[in-house]
Amino acid sequence: MSAVPAGDPSGPMSGPASDPGPGHASGHASGQGRALAGLRERKKQRTRLALIDAALDLFLAKGYEATTIDEIVAAVDVSQRTFFRYFATKEDVVTGFLSEYDQVLLEALAARPPGERPFTALFESLRMALRTIAESDPAEGARFRRVRQVIEATPALMAAQMARYSASAEALAAEIARREDVDLEQDLRPRIVVAFYLAAVKVAFEECARRDIWDAGTVAARVEEAVTLAGRTMRDWV
Repeated sequence: MSAVPAGDPSGPMSGPASDPGPGHASGHASGQGRALAGLRERKKQRTRLALIDAALDLFLAKGYEATTIDEIVAAVDVSQRTFFRYFATKEDVVTGFLSEYDQVLLEALAARPPGERPFTALFESLRMALRTIAESDPAEGARFRRVRQVIEATPALMAAQMARYSASAEALAAEIARREDVDLEQDLRPRIVVAFYLAAVKVAFEECARRDIWDAGTVAARVEEAVTLAGRTMRDWV
């Protein structure tokens, strides 16, 4: 008959062979800590996505300007304090979603092979970012579509979109300057090539909106076609 108290999962202890030692205890605790941290991160991500989805539902149903943060948090049954843990403003719900893809693009550009021509590096990085969107799960694709619809229908968000483009352009130009080993403050070429590239992306998004194309995969294909055309135009017309 064991002397271990009921409910103790450790089993009987009878000398050093049964003692897992401090290293085992430490490893078990650190494993639990990682599991809990992962659980917290997943819960935070679920809350963030729930807020985005609720906001997009309301923006499309009522209009962006007419929707309040109180209505968004009520739809998810969380507090305003929780909302502001994830988003600085109502605008950030929309622009922050797309900024994540800006970061994917920037990281892809930094990883391109050394010596690759700047416009080619930008184009190949764009293909990776667009593939991330097109191959995402259906819920993520639906968010992308609805974010684009809300932006195109809201002048205030169009202005915010331009500010996002400017920030993205500066980050991309800095990375091109680093790759080409030039001084961004003295050499205009990184900003010029990035501006040309982003103009092609912007034209493609606007063309999709005019044609009422919102599907993430189709938008991605149209943007890729536009940037390919921009590269040919640069060679043939400039």
